[in-house]
Amino acid sequence: MPQADIETYYEDGQWKNKRKGTNRAFGAGYRTKEDAVVAGREAARAGKVEHVIKNQDGQIASKNSYGNDPRNVPG
Repeated sequence: MPQADIETYYEDGQWKNKRKGTNRAFGAGYRTKEDAVVAGREAARAGKVEHVIKNQDGQIASKNSYGNDPRNVPG
């Protein structure tokens, strides 16, 4: 069964990471967005999934994919 994508987000005064489709954060809460992004990136790379990084307001800031990318996509 493939792993779910990783989401880095802000909640309750902390930056957190979770797998999409779950309501529970994994790992520690982080004081800075940068620390949470590093941890989320490591988890996404290990799982070969996409990492979605959100701003404090919940809007998507960026996405990075670490696996399962189609090779023959034009553009």
